[in-house]
Amino acid sequence: MSDIYIYMLIILAGLAVTDLVVGVSNDAVNFLNSAIGSKAISFKTIMIIASVGIAFGALSSSGMMEVARKGIFVPGEFYFDEVMIIFMAVMITDILLLDFFNSMGLPTSTTVSIVFELLGAAVCMSIIKINESDSETLLDLGKYIASDTAIDIIQGILLSVVIAFVIGGVVQFFSRLLLTFNYKGRPPFLAAIFGGLSLTSLFYFIIFKGLKGADLGVVMEFIGNVNVYTFIGVALLFWTIFSFIYVYSIKWDIYKLIIIAGTFGLAMAFAGNDLVNFIGVPIGAYQAWEYAEGTGLKANEISMSFLSGKLPSNKLLLVAAGLIMVATLWFSSKAQAVVKTSVDLARQDSGKERFQSNLISRFLVRYSLMIAEGVQRIVPEKTADFISSRFEKLPAPAIVPKYADKPAFDYVRASVNLMVASVLISIATSYKLPLSTTYVTFMVAMGTSLADRAWGTESAVYRIAGVLNVIGGWFFTAFSAFAAAAFFAYLIYIGGMYAVVALVTLAVLLIIRSFIGHKKSQKEQQVTDQLQKTESKTIQGIIHESSDNVATVFKRSKRIYKNTLDGLIAQDLAILKTSKKESKKLAGEIDDLRNNLFFFIKSLDENNLGASKFYIDVLGNLQDVSQSLDYISKASTTHISNNHKSLKFTQIKDLKEVILRIHEIFNDAQEIFATKDFNSLEAIILEQRELITLVDEKIDKQVKRTKNDEESPKNTTLYFSLLLETRDLMRETIQIVEEYYREFDASKSRSVK
Repeated sequence: MSDIYIYMLIILAGLAVTDLVVGVSNDAVNFLNSAIGSKAISFKTIMIIASVGIAFGALSSSGMMEVARKGIFVPGEFYFDEVMIIFMAVMITDILLLDFFNSMGLPTSTTVSIVFELLGAAVCMSIIKINESDSETLLDLGKYIASDTAIDIIQGILLSVVIAFVIGGVVQFFSRLLLTFNYKGRPPFLAAIFGGLSLTSLFYFIIFKGLKGADLGVVMEFIGNVNVYTFIGVALLFWTIFSFIYVYSIKWDIYKLIIIAGTFGLAMAFAGNDLVNFIGVPIGAYQAWEYAEGTGLKANEISMSFLSGKLPSNKLLLVAAGLIMVATLWFSSKAQAVVKTSVDLARQDSGKERFQSNLISRFLVRYSLMIAEGVQRIVPEKTADFISSRFEKLPAPAIVPKYADKPAFDYVRASVNLMVASVLISIATSYKLPLSTTYVTFMVAMGTSLADRAWGTESAVYRIAGVLNVIGGWFFTAFSAFAAAAFFAYLIYIGGMYAVVALVTLAVLLIIRSFIGHKKSQKEQQVTDQLQKTESKTIQGIIHESSDNVATVFKRSKRIYKNTLDGLIAQDLAILKTSKKESKKLAGEIDDLRNNLFFFIKSLDENNLGASKFYIDVLGNLQDVSQSLDYISKASTTHISNNHKSLKFTQIKDLKEVILRIHEIFNDAQEIFATKDFNSLEAIILEQRELITLVDEKIDKQVKRTKNDEESPKNTTLYFSLLLETRDLMRETIQIVEEYYREFDASKSRSVK
């Protein structure tokens, strides 16, 4: 048999390692989001627990490997060379697809991707075989595809979305009804009962069901022979007693223990269910090659029917895969970006929403409110009042550490998320059904957040839009996985090893590019000065805290203004687009500060309400500055994009003089606000007024030029717009400086008195 298949196996092994790295970066959201979102335990502890769970789960994945070999296509209808083409196309597609979603920071399903990749590549090879046959037509496609199994798997994946959402919502509703948001103030026996039920569920479904396929000798023999109902009864009794002792005698937090156990269990269930997505195909290819080597036949003569049987899994390979997954979990930075999306959509309080509302989300919210009003009329008033009282949120603490990173939700919701998701995934694993862990964990989190009334009228349209975006991405995953795998399979069929080398090279280059882009993005985030929320409650404190934001805005405004006009003068569209992007980002951060005004004012005491007017005025002026910069960057970018005439020499000369003066003013103002040297503000005000006079002179000069010899209306319009907006920009900065100058003087007078 040709050496080409040995090379293909080596490539598949390399792709398997890459797929493990890329896949874990995506799937880390599945078992990290609840523990991270609740902040019940430190991040390092979360990682250690998840790592141990993955190591155990890798051993229980052996039964799931059959899905890659025979779950989607009928192996007996294909020859060895055809199966290798299918497996190669699947692995290349999987890596490219998952890395794309990771770079976007969106959670997708490795299970859905592998299922539809296998389906796409198998359908492609089936059509090729049918086309080469004289007696078969497309109606015979069902002969090659394990349609019944494939449909069951796809239905199970789609059904899991609904089931996970509904069960998560129902369990969370009754848990909150029992424990309320003041769960720490409830009688300890309720926490013990909740702990007993939760730990029993996790123990049975994760340890009993999850490890059932691991073939661990005596332990598995015991699990196979024990009566299920007796086991559950004994476990419930044991864990309930344990929880009572834990709560009453040791006086430790049972919810933290549930989160620890749930994180371990979910990580184990993830590894047990999802490991097949990363190494199932390469292992299937290796087993096919091993079998083919022993036959002595040509590659196109060796039937793969043996893959339909039960084949032993190599425990060393499973352990090695588990270790790679653990290493990736610790060192992958992309995993954190994916986790953030899920946590943001499930958080209890309002804040910056990552997604914008759309027509569907507005429609769903509007009609959901109508249905809720209808239900409220039916439910007795006393019952409705009782339920509402159980969902009353605790008041925010009076003193919050500065810039504290608050939990997205409480321990009860985190416990329910982990418990429900672990149970559902473990049930699927025990029945060898490749349930999508991403779909389950994400939809459980969405169901519990809805039941917890986290989606209020202030945030519902944005949260639902986010959920719809993620679900839309899942459908895109299925379609693109099917189409890309089919296309790659066809390329490999007609191009052979040349096509394999070309596609692998393309995959490596794209992953390297993605890695460099991700590192660059991280570096930019670290370098960019972020605006911070003000936490002080007095005028003096607000002046000092908010001055840091003003210094940051001046620093970034200086860079945006100079880069924009330099890009316009040089007609460099790349620089202009970068400045436009920076301007938009600055405007978004200022909007976030304005959106926090409600909470800022609520936190003030009666004696310091006057501080709110100063802060509101400052934010309003900062927003005006960002709008002026936004207009300048958009107008300049549009001018160059439309290939209009460049600025004249005299216009460029005048603009450069303005740029230099603005740069100096912003630089001096930034230094004053950064060092809190507010006594020097008067000098800045004089400089700014001189600049406004200079801009007026430049406007008068352009009027004369236009009258005498200007030929380009677009050029003239842009130039006037830039000068007028620059004048507005300076007036807005004068207002900011004068506001601080007045308040600083007034606060000094008050302190003297």
